[in-house]
Amino acid sequence: MNFVLLYSPALASVVFAFRQSNIVGQVIVAILFFGSILAWSVMLIKINDLRVAVRDNQRFQTAFNRETRLNALIDRKQQFPNSPIYQVYAAVCRRWQTLSRETNPTSSRTAVEQTSLTSADMSVLRGESEKHLAIQELALDDNMGLLATAVAAAPFLGLLGTVWGVMEAFIGMAMAGSALLSAVAPGISAALLTTVVGLLVALPSLIGHNYLVNRIRRSTMEMHNFAEALLADIERQYGAAARASHHRMD
Repeated sequence: MNFVLLYSPALASVVFAFRQSNIVGQVIVAILFFGSILAWSVMLIKINDLRVAVRDNQRFQTAFNRETRLNALIDRKQQFPNSPIYQVYAAVCRRWQTLSRETNPTSSRTAVEQTSLTSADMSVLRGESEKHLAIQELALDDNMGLLATAVAAAPFLGLLGTVWGVMEAFIGMAMAGSALLSAVAPGISAALLTTVVGLLVALPSLIGHNYLVNRIRRSTMEMHNFAEALLADIERQYGAAARASHHRMD
């Protein structure tokens, strides 16, 4: 109840300032209002998407670490569609199987796993990994540009409305021939409303943007680290040099 009583004067002041604003100020406030809705929608959707991605990454890595064969999850058709790391893993494994079958047309799993991969094959796998890493990075960054635009543009829109409103307030004062504060205060307060609204849009957007950028950067690093480890394991187990060394030891 106390919160409502305290909030009512503030809300009444905002409504009064909005009504005193000229058409330019009201349009800018409306743009900032819809921009705020858009920014909050992007933030909430991205936070949920990253939460789901982190959860599926953990589930995939737990399943992957339990396997002794690198492509066991692909063979069993076990999928983690919301995991960016799994998407990179699946793409590399499918390409690896394709290269192995091109070398050895036999379709058996044993023949695929016994095929030696040349340095050219490893370059192909690395290219496949980098391509899908880029795809997943773009997916993680999707709509972040809108949030960055809200952070950058909202204060300037607010400043534009303020400058425009103050300019019109002083023009009105000059035309009326009155310098009384009571004559210009409503117009100036209306002009300052756009700055307040602009900051109210920009500040949460800035905090949300920085939080999401850090989460995305962490997810991107995890993807790159996993991809490097996966390629190193494939080269160690199935590379031509590893096969030759193994045969010499035999």
